[in-house]
Formats: sequence, C-alpha cells, structure tokens
Amino acid sequence: MIETIYIEEAILQRPRVTEIVTRFPHARKIICGRYGEVFNPKAQNFRLQKQKPALILAEKYKHFVMAAPAGYGIGANRNYYFSHMLNCLYDCRYCFLQGMYQSANYVLFVNYEDFQDEIRQLCFDRPTEDIHFFSGYDCDSLALEPVTGFAGQFLPFFETIPNAWLELRTKSTQIRSLLNREPISRCVVAFSLNPDEIAAKVEAKAPSVQRRLDALRKLQEHGWQIGLRFDPMIYQTGYQQQYRQLFEQVFSIINRDQLHSVSLGAFRLPEKFFKKVHKLYPDEKLFASPLDNQHGMISYRQELEQEMMHYCTEQLLRYIPEARFFPCTL
Repeated sequence: MIETIYIEEAILQRPRVTEIVTRFPHARKIICGRYGEVFNPKAQNFRLQKQKPALILAEKYKHFVMAAPAGYGIGANRNYYFSHMLNCLYDCRYCFLQGMYQSANYVLFVNYEDFQDEIRQLCFDRPTEDIHFFSGYDCDSLALEPVTGFAGQFLPFFETIPNAWLELRTKSTQIRSLLNREPISRCVVAFSLNPDEIAAKVEAKAPSVQRRLDALRKLQEHGWQIGLRFDPMIYQTGYQQQYRQLFEQVFSIINRDQLHSVSLGAFRLPEKFFKKVHKLYPDEKLFASPLDNQHGMISYRQELEQEMMHYCTEQLLRYIPEARFFPCTL
C-alpha cells in the first residue's frame, strides 16, 4: 500500500517510527529535514499523488489542539479538535482537504504524547466541565489504524480523564482495535453516511454504506457509543427519496435507544478551497450543482439548503428525540 516513506531525521530512532517502518519492509525510505519540504511545495500534482500517496513521518511542535469552529459540536460548551494526521485514505470529491493542502501524501505526527499533554492540561484547567475533542477533522480517525495505532494509544489515555470526551469520526471498517477492548463511556464512534446513489459517485475508495453500517452495528453491540453524521448532505435529483431510504436503512440496523447523537449539515467549502478543488476536477458534476457564494463560503443556494435541511431534519426526528439531534450551523 505504501511504496515511499519520508522520515524526519530528528525522529529516526523513535520506537513508534521504527515500528511503523517495519510494517513496510519493501518501501523506499527517504530522510528529510522537516516534513514541509515534501508536503508544502506548490508545484505538486494532487491528483497524481492521490493514486499512490507516500507516508511522511513527522513531529509536530505546536498547535496540538485547536478550538473547534463555532456551531461545531454535539452538546458540550467547549469543543476542540486535534489532528494526529493530515490527509485521508479516501478520495471524497467534496472533501476540503483537497483545497487546503498542496500534497495528497499522508503526514503522520508520531509524537502522540505531546497531543495528550495539551489535552490533559485543557481538561485539568476546567475540571467541572465536560470537554469534547474531535479527531478526524483533517483525516479519517480509523482508516489507517493498523499503521498508526492511534486509537490504541489514545483510548486508554482518554479513559484516565473524567471530563474528556473523544469523537472518532470515520468511514472506515478498521474497528478491530475497538472490538478487542472494553468500550469507553466517553468515546463516540461517529460514522459519516450518505445514500448509496450519492456515495458511489463522490466517495471514492471509501467502504460501501452497507459495510459502514455493519461495522456500526458490531460496535454498538459491543457497547460503544455511536454517532451518525449525515454531513455533508449532497444534492441531486430525487434526494428526498434517497435520504429517506438511507434513514430507513440505518434505523433498521442500529438500536436507536443506544444512539449517542446525530448531526446534519449541507455541503460547504471555503471559496479559496472550492476554486482549487474545482480546478483539480473541472468535470465533476458535484460542482455543477446550484451553488452560491455566501460570505466567502460556497454552498447550495440558500433556499435549496434550507429545503434540504428542513426535509432531512423532519425525517430524522421521526426516529430520534430532538435532544440527540445536532444540526451543523457552520
């Protein structure tokens, strides 16, 4: 899967680096000073790199934990995100990462302990408040779990902090590490979902919706708290029937009484990112949708977005109580 691995010289001897590199005995190893030398140059072909991304092993020095955007959350007043990795195994056409980064290569920050120190301090500073931390903002939380061991390292850590909640956002079926341990009550495994007709067109390389639902069911039966993320909603003719059938499919499989949360949000991209992604994929039908620029954010025309949000909200509230519903207001 990985044919080339770039490694920052300063972390060559770290045990986590050695462990990861050992998994790919035939991969080409290239030493670099800092990951930005490989990841940041502008003269890169994102589409070409996406066919065979390299893995870059790096150390992060600052900004381990960031405040989540206003309107992003599932019930807490204090919400943060952190990214142990940049870029994603999948190739979803709507993903903002294509517009954010010059490179399609994967960057893995191996100094997990520094992330954990900052998370611990934030929680200790406000011991009486529940604080939510979202993983999977700049990557998929679980897709490369066999390589990164991310969940295996962070779940025991979060278990020790009584006011810390973790969301693992994913489309992945790499759930073995979760099924091989006892669930954590303050961890939500949140699956992103779209109707089959839409996912087949715009979620390249991702597991099918049915495979995600199978993974979701197994996790729920094992005792994990589950979240459903219908975000972003994608418009196409007949979307009402497609989303209605998706909701019927989902709630015929999962136990809604043991569901932690459901979120819903429409397609949106910052204008700068949208222009870059559109240039990468000029023939993509998604970008021929009825889009509009609203304060620097490209999304569906306001009346269409409101129609979609209203319809899907109405459908979802047939299955879940409003207290578990968190529409995205970004």
